[in-house]
Amino acid sequence: MGRHGAVTFKGNPLTLAGEPIAVGTQAPDFDLVAFDAGAMQHIHKADLLGKPAIISVVPSLDTPVCQIQTKTFNKRLAALGDSVTALTVSLDLPFAMSRFCGAEDIQSLRCGSDYMDRSFGQHWGLLIEELKILARAVFVLDSKGVVCYAQVVKEVASEPDYDAAIAALEKAK
Repeated sequence: MGRHGAVTFKGNPLTLAGEPIAVGTQAPDFDLVAFDAGAMQHIHKADLLGKPAIISVVPSLDTPVCQIQTKTFNKRLAALGDSVTALTVSLDLPFAMSRFCGAEDIQSLRCGSDYMDRSFGQHWGLLIEELKILARAVFVLDSKGVVCYAQVVKEVASEPDYDAAIAALEKAK
């Protein structure tokens, strides 16, 4: 896998492993783990197909900006209901993700953990080499899995552009 670009964390440059995802290309597959209804379940790209999808990527749900991002998307996506699929991805353990989403009443997003092999981070160009966590990003896929919006947030401690992501999702419907 290659190395590309850089993001910063509090101004310090960091390296992303893998190749960046380009708008207009087919999204790479992934194998994430969720802890839903008391059992471990796998989530793949195929599970998102059939309706537009938004993928919100965060470094860790144990940090304030990641919590704000997840809560904000949860609130904004509620109005779209079942017309879209929504996923939050991090390297947090599936149990911790499930606990956070339960405590914060996150119902509009499903949580998927990349902890097993970091394949999402590597295939989507989001694994921060120095920290071994995911960079902050948002992707929108159309119903066939083509990327129609991509934002890798340059400063990891900053929030994404919610309005642009939601507008792209609504346009993909």
